[in-house]
Amino acid sequence: MINEDEDKVGKLSDAVNLEEDISIHIFSASAAMVGVCLTVIGIFQIGKLQNIGSISDNLLAVDALAFLSSCILSYIALRTRTQKRRYRIERIADLIFIGGLCLMAIVCFLVAYELL
Repeated sequence: MINEDEDKVGKLSDAVNLEEDISIHIFSASAAMVGVCLTVIGIFQIGKLQNIGSISDNLLAVDALAFLSSCILSYIALRTRTQKRRYRIERIADLIFIGGLCLMAIVCFLVAYELL
């Protein structure tokens, strides 16, 4: 009986640690992706890719805002004490992060198509 209770508590603490780990990963990856988006916008402006730049710059700016909002939400999730609220904020940050990755894939496709 005691072992079953300890197993339940152990599984619960493992789930909480996993949720905190997800928030940390979203936080660090989205912060890095903001930098990537801004770097690529700068490369488009400096380089000879100015004909690609107009649509891609706008999409990458939206993408950088998506990653920034994901970063801020994951930080809020890390600071939140209520587990239900943390889970909800973390899921929103995760969805925004995945949307940003999809948008970045679309931008990569547009750049590759224009270079051909």
